Amino acid sequence: MKLVVGLGNPGKEYEGTRHNIGFSFIDFYLKKKNMNVTWKSKFQGLYCEVFLSGEKVLFLKPQAYMNLSGTVVEQFVRFFKIGMNDILIISDDLDLHVGNFKLKDKGSCGGHNGLRNIEACLHNQEYKRLKIGISKDKSKDVKDYVLGKFSKEETDALQSLFLQLVSVMDDYFRLDFLSLMNQYNRKNR
Repeated sequence: MKLVVGLGNPGKEYEGTRHNIGFSFIDFYLKKKNMNVTWKSKFQGLYCEVFLSGEKVLFLKPQAYMNLSGTVVEQFVRFFKIGMNDILIISDDLDLHVGNFKLKDKGSCGGHNGLRNIEACLHNQEYKRLKIGISKDKSKDVKDYVLGKFSKEETDALQSLFLQLVSVMDDYFRLDFLSLMNQYNRKNR
């Protein structure tokens, strides 16, 4: 069983914000795959169960705030007995330009509060990540920036990127992660 976690903040006021790109991409992916899912609630998380490439997959959107995502993820990992090798976290990344992404098999949180809390709760940094670029605006406070909405130009770039990421996700369920990273990782433009 795999666990795919999209990070974000719960509530209407955060929909479409940069920090909620994990939620947005999970919704986009499931819709693009024509999966008519039923979201259930458990451990302060919304989740659905699907079968992809013959394997059960849980898609999870934690409903605790971003900096408490780890408490939700840890409960799902424990309850469903999910191994560290079967966890993929989808999050925003300030160091990648909008329209770029990076796959990572382990490492530090890089200053991301949601990832920091996941690492603290799992006592581990060895989970897989799909980091989606949101760029950085040094003229704005980081908190205000990540909780802000994308511009029209950024939204167009993200739609194009999300279409590509559907293929990345499909291959995630078929390939080993090293092959996936070798095939898809690219540098910022």
